Amino acid sequence: MARKPPATDTRSKSQEAAQDADSHGATAAQTKPPRVIKKYPNRRLYDTQSSSYVTLTEIKQLVMEGHSFVVRDAKSGEDLTRSLLLQIILEEESAGVPMFTEAVLSNIIRFYGHAMQGHMGAYLESNLQSLMMMQSKMGHQQQNIMSQMQEQMQKQTAQFLSAFGLKP
Repeated sequence: MARKPPATDTRSKSQEAAQDADSHGATAAQTKPPRVIKKYPNRRLYDTQSSSYVTLTEIKQLVMEGHSFVVRDAKSGEDLTRSLLLQIILEEESAGVPMFTEAVLSNIIRFYGHAMQGHMGAYLESNLQSLMMMQSKMGHQQQNIMSQMQEQMQKQTAQFLSAFGLKP
């Protein structure tokens, strides 16, 4: 007899959906419940909406298109979304021109366990949201703006790190 995964807390699911929608500039279409991807012990990913197995590349495409989803362990129901997103980032960083330098990665690691750990996540999220807003407003002029934003973010990050006695 097949075993069903334990029921998940619907309140936390809706909170996750609301948080995800807020971080992507919610529209009416994005307020629907997130699609559920189940991860099985054999590491296969099953999209319950399309009733088919999907690859990591297809999950990346969902992210690129702004779809809301949650990845759950098929047996325990544990939320694995962050782990899967980090796996996508790792593959992207390994596959070509990395976005993060070793210095940036080292500084991020240094914030774990630091008193400012919670603030670092909010700081990065705020800067990325600003960058995305500018990018969408400027359309094709993005290359110039991207380099200016990158320079500005580097300056701000250096100031932020030096304010707390960390090496930029």
